[in-house]
Amino acid sequence: MAASMLCRRTAGLCRTLQGISSSKTVLSMNSQCGLILPTASYNPKPLKLNLREPYIPDKDSEKTPDWQKTAHYDRKLFGRYGSASGIDPTSLWPSQEQLDKIIAEEREWHPPLEVLLKNIEAKEKEETEKRLAKEKLIAANMAKMPKMIADWRREKRESKQKLKEEKARRAKLLAEARERFGYAVDPRSPKFLEMVAEIEKEEKKKKKLMKRRLREEQAAAPVTPPAASS
Repeated sequence: MAASMLCRRTAGLCRTLQGISSSKTVLSMNSQCGLILPTASYNPKPLKLNLREPYIPDKDSEKTPDWQKTAHYDRKLFGRYGSASGIDPTSLWPSQEQLDKIIAEEREWHPPLEVLLKNIEAKEKEETEKRLAKEKLIAANMAKMPKMIADWRREKRESKQKLKEEKARRAKLLAEARERFGYAVDPRSPKFLEMVAEIEKEEKKKKKLMKRRLREEQAAAPVTPPAASS
């Protein structure tokens, strides 16, 4: 790892030096031909590379960035340079709190096989119970279906009959109003409404009289004694 990093840095330095020399060559050739090309003056600072020793940041220095003082960076240095980094490997081991957190996360996101199998079994059992309850509800509703259809048809017939009776009653009242007043009366007029209220009042009286007569007839009817048992 250290050797490959040194090779990359050396190759980058060589490419930089080659670019500077080639730019000077092009400038000299153009000046000999009588052409002057505008070129940017670039004087790079020499790279201060330590190609023999690994870079170990000074944690006591204020110039060292904070991210190079963390345990994560220490692990990175130890993984790259090994014992040459001067880092104690025992300090890289997570603390008890961090270890407990890692174990808890592993149990949550990567549970053991037994827990997975139990979860699958519980989920299948719950789905089976839901399916059976749904099938039971459907069967119960299907058993009630004939009665529900019969009730719906009966209510529909009664509604039609009631509407028909109401229509006939309204036509009868309009005919009676025409006969009483001698002309067609608007069903929303006060005369018509008064006539309807009067007719309903008379009908109520007739119903009361009929109920009273029926009770009187039942009270006056002779009571037949029960047949004597032999």
